Amino acid sequence: MKVRLYKKPNSDVHFEAENALGHKIELYNSTAPDPKAPSPMELILMGTAGCSSIDIIHILKKQNLEVKNLNVEVEGLRNDTDPKVFHTIKLMVKLQGEIPFNKAKRAAQLSFEKYCSVSKMLDQTVDIQYQVELNGLLLE
Repeated sequence: MKVRLYKKPNSDVHFEAENALGHKIELYNSTAPDPKAPSPMELILMGTAGCSSIDIIHILKKQNLEVKNLNVEVEGLRNDTDPKVFHTIKLMVKLQGEIPFNKAKRAAQLSFEKYCSVSKMLDQTVDIQYQVELNGLLLE
């Protein structure tokens, strides 16, 4: 897996990254005035949400369960001192569909605790906390 990063012309805080397939994403320094794209730290949160979402849908589809909708709200809490790394990442996975509560909760658990490469890479240094909401009800 390889990516390349380029500085955008006429800016010291705006970048573009491209993967080997030519897909591009912009990055921006979050402390700059009026950021035009996500920061690298926000991309980590997005990557965690994306990775777990792919897993959860895949796990539920293997059980012939259809996810009508899925969205994930993510909050990253950072250290106050440099380097300002995440010490906690909180995720709320919101699912909609005809899915048994235990299957929804188990799919999230398998993702975050076993399959999601992003969260597994981070969990050695970051407290990853997740909750699941199914059809508007928080699963305990």
